[in-house]
Amino acid sequence: MPVEQPPKMCAVRPLVETRLFAVEAVDLKFANGVEVTFERLAAKGRGAVLVVPILDDGRIVLIREYACGTERYELGLPKGRIDGDEPILEAANRELMEEAGFTAAQLTLLREVTSSPAYSAQRTHIVLATGLSPRRLPGDEPEPLEVVTWPLDDLDRLAFEGQCSEARSIAAMYLARTYLAHSPANDQKNPA
Repeated sequence: MPVEQPPKMCAVRPLVETRLFAVEAVDLKFANGVEVTFERLAAKGRGAVLVVPILDDGRIVLIREYACGTERYELGLPKGRIDGDEPILEAANRELMEEAGFTAAQLTLLREVTSSPAYSAQRTHIVLATGLSPRRLPGDEPEPLEVVTWPLDDLDRLAFEGQCSEARSIAAMYLARTYLAHSPANDQKNPA
């Protein structure tokens, strides 16, 4: 298999910038000589965190909030921007306290994911939060968020039921479930 040579980036030009998004035009020249211009959502800051909070009894902590893009209330996971040079795990715990009213004794970075990498440079860090206890920080939401719990064992029903349509949240919950099923701590609880 040939080694992939990325195209040469000839120019990057800002097109539009808002409080949350920046759109850039990117001029590329591929190894075969073809030149194209792509538009992409540029990354602002260091990305975002998406927290998968799991209570000791195996329930996922979700929030229900208004989703302007789908024009309805949806279930999802606590999430938000990483502020400045804030460490990823601190950002995750802050968002968890602001949106769901919990703090975590254990935070585990599961992985970084992208949404639509063909046209977006945005990155999201998925963090598993366990050892939860109540603690609330004021957040920036326009209305109080409803906290809902869901059994991790019933994740398939949540994924197919339609109350949660955000792909990042669904993927994060499945990643967390798989991680927990294969973690050494789980092996000690359930010896073969």
